[in-house]
This record gives sequence, C-alpha cells and structure tokens, in this order.
Amino acid sequence: MIKYIIIFLTIFQFNNLFAKNNVLLFVESALKNNPKINAERENLKAVKENQNISRSEFLPSLTISGSQTSTESTEIIDQSGTRSEDTKRNTETKKISVDQKLFQGFQGYNNLKKSILEFEKAKNEYKQVEQDTILKSVSSYYDWIFKDKSKNFNLANVDLFERQVESDRSRLQKGEISLTDLAQSESSLAGAQAAFIKADSEYVSAIAEFERINRTSAPEDLNDNYDVSFLMPQSLKDSLELSNINNPSLAIARINLAISEKELNIEKARLSPSATLNYSKTENKDLSATVDEDEQETVKATVTWPIIQGGKNFSSIKKFKHKKEKNILLLEDKENEVKTQTATSWSFFQSAAGVLASTAAQLKAAEIANEGITLEYDSGNTRTTLEVIQSRSLLLEARISNAEAKKDFIVSKLRLLSQVGGLDLQAFKTP
Repeated sequence: MIKYIIIFLTIFQFNNLFAKNNVLLFVESALKNNPKINAERENLKAVKENQNISRSEFLPSLTISGSQTSTESTEIIDQSGTRSEDTKRNTETKKISVDQKLFQGFQGYNNLKKSILEFEKAKNEYKQVEQDTILKSVSSYYDWIFKDKSKNFNLANVDLFERQVESDRSRLQKGEISLTDLAQSESSLAGAQAAFIKADSEYVSAIAEFERINRTSAPEDLNDNYDVSFLMPQSLKDSLELSNINNPSLAIARINLAISEKELNIEKARLSPSATLNYSKTENKDLSATVDEDEQETVKATVTWPIIQGGKNFSSIKKFKHKKEKNILLLEDKENEVKTQTATSWSFFQSAAGVLASTAAQLKAAEIANEGITLEYDSGNTRTTLEVIQSRSLLLEARISNAEAKKDFIVSKLRLLSQVGGLDLQAFKTP
C-alpha cells in the first residue's frame, strides 16, 4: 500500500512540475520582453545611482582649472605725447582646489538615508509590476486554454445536432416524430452554430492577448494540465499576516512615510550652521621681457548660518510637515485597503475551490443524464426531442462551466499569492 502511495505522489509531483515548467516558459518570456517591466528595471538602476550621489556629499571634491592669456599693447602714448614701444605679455595661471564639507546640520546624512529608502521603494515598485506581469501572463495562458475548450465543446455540439437533424428527418419520413420535433432540432442546430462562431472568435482574441502579454508566438499544441500547485496560505489569518509583511503596495506606503520624515529633517537642517574647508594652490606665470612666477597656497574655513530668508525656510518646513501628515493618512488607508483586498482574494480562492468541485459534480451528472436520455430517444422510447435538446444544452453548459472553474481556481491562487507578495518565479520552481 505504501508503495502505491509513493508512486502516486511521485506521478503527481512530476505532473505538477511539468505543468509549472510549461507555464514558466511563457512567464519568463513575458518578464524578459515586456516593455513595462523593462522600464521598471531601468528605473531601478537609475534610482540606485542616487545612493552614490548622496555618498559623494561626504567626500572631498577636487577642481583643476587653468587659463592662458596673451595681451598685446600698441600705440602707447603718455600724457606728454611721447610714444612708447609696443608690448606683448603672456600670462598663465594654474589652480588646484580641494573642498571638503565638514558639517551640514545632518543634511547629507538624511539625504543618504532618503536615497536608500527611494531604492527600496523602487524595488517594491518593480515587484508590483513583476507580479502584475506574471498574473497577466498565466491568466492569459489559462484563458486561452479555456477558450480552446469552449470552442471544441461548441464544435462537438454542432456535430451532434447535425447528426440529430439528419436522424430526425429520417424519423419524420417514417412518421416516428412530428414536423415540430424536426423544427426544434433545426433551431437548436442554428443556435449551436451561432454559439460556435462566437466561441471561435473569442478563441482567436485569446491567442492575440496571450501573444501580446507574453511577447512570444502561441505554441501549436496546448498543454491543458491544471495540476499546478503552489505554497498557499493555510488560513485567512496567515494571509493577512503575510500581506502585512510582504505586500509591495503596503511597503511603498510605509516607505513614502519614511521618505517624508527624511525630507522634513533635510529642511530643518537648512536652518543649521554649515562648515566647509577649502585648500587651493595657484601657480602664476607672467611671460614678458622679464619672466615672473609665483605660487600661492590658501587654506580657508567657512562657516555659514542662514538666519532670515524671507520666511522661505520656515514655510518649507511647514510644507514637509503637511506632506508627512498626508503620508500618515495614506498609509492608514492603504493598510485598510490591503486587508480588504487580501480577505477578498482569500474568499475568492475558497469559493473558486467550491465552484470547481460543484461544476465537476454537475458535469458528471450531466454526462450520465445525457447518455441515458439520448439512448432512450434513439430507441424510440418516450423521450421527446425537446428533452434531448435540453439535455445536450445542460451538458454543454456543464462542460464550459467546469473548464471555466478550473481556470478561475488557478487564477484565484495567483491573485492571493500576489496579494501576500509571494508571486514570483520562485513560486513556479517550488514543487
């Protein structure tokens, strides 16, 4: 018995990995080629450079400058009218200057902390786009599978009604059924053909949407394996705890509040004194009839303390205080929003599992009922044409409902994983 259980689990795990790897190919293609997520990658790299820019405020800056001037004087006449010789003078200056900021009222420190927070925010924004891309990629794949099944179910339904119309015409000639029965069959055939045309159009649209999102051509053969499992939260409580920790939109709201606190500290620092140190070395050359040359070395310490700036600095502090209060309120709203969305996602996940089980039972019952009614009708029993049509309509509806429920169940898993911050490539690589 244990041996059979091991074999079953091995087969299930293999099917699960096979289905995941099949979907993973399309997800990787979407993440690699989608312009929106590629733009977020570039933005992440750009924001990361802000940290280096902020760190540079603590390091000395070196400036090298030089100039060369050539001056020629002609027609030189003094006040007595005496003309002097023409002169030509070349001057050359070279200067090296080193500046070091000593104190800025912790403005540089807060700028660095702000840039680190901005990078964390960018990472969560990237995660948001990544999760959205994965969700759309997998949803488009399974929606394509559903539309393919729906088209095939409707095509099979058309085939059945075509055969029934042919059979009913023969039975009408034998006097076994009435003209009304034949008309019902022909009407049902026309309805089935219309439903097939609609399903085929939706199938073509699903392929186009799949290729748009995944940035790859649709494969010729569809793998409709629904045995895809993920590490899911086991309860609503677990889901709420995970989303509180890992939800990227909630993390962004918290980081925005922290950034606004740093911005407020930066504005306060502008009221503090600042100190800088400058060292410069200048070399001057005067290339004239007699060559003159001199060198100067200067060390300069500067302390500045802004006292009054027309109220500009105090208004800036008030501005960023209001901005901080705004982010406090936005964070509170986001916390409530994430709780609601997580509870909704959990509820949708649970209901999708229930709907899947119900539609599976509905499909099984519809298949049994349709088979029995069809046999009784073909054997000339008391079953009417209308009963056969109704039975086939219920079977078609059950098949489509069950296929849609399978799609919705997988999508509900992905939405819940996205809400708790667990929808990434690793989720597809975990058995």
